[in-house]
Amino acid sequence: MRYLIAILALAGVAVSALSLHVHYCNDPQPCSINETWDCGIVNHSPFAEIAGLPVAIIGIAGYLTLAGLALARQRALVFLCALIGLGFALRLTFIEEFALQVWCLYCVISQAVIALITLLSLGWLAAEYLALKRATCNGGTCRPGGGACAP
Repeated sequence: MRYLIAILALAGVAVSALSLHVHYCNDPQPCSINETWDCGIVNHSPFAEIAGLPVAIIGIAGYLTLAGLALARQRALVFLCALIGLGFALRLTFIEEFALQVWCLYCVISQAVIALITLLSLGWLAAEYLALKRATCNGGTCRPGGGACAP
């Protein structure tokens, strides 16, 4: 699972890098499809930066952090960081929908990537919890409330 999460995180880095390119470029972009789907409008809006830092750079840093944590088998931290990233991405999606009324294809792909990483990391964390629970009750029956095992 850690390799799958790391690969997805690297895909998120790639999508965020494409978005960062749009942020600094004024040329027509392949993701500028029509008046509803235009990465240029989204990435040049005032919402595309936080304290002067492009949100795409925050995305790159976040995805690299997720990849590193996944490879280090830090399941709980992967889930926590993915959950924070998902919340951040949902905030940006809300801005696209209600403030800008324009969608960025790269942002939507990134939203799907972070949602998938969040779900996978939750499953990975749950699998560890269940494995630990089975290991502590191996050979006995667990007492109600998760206490020590009875012989």
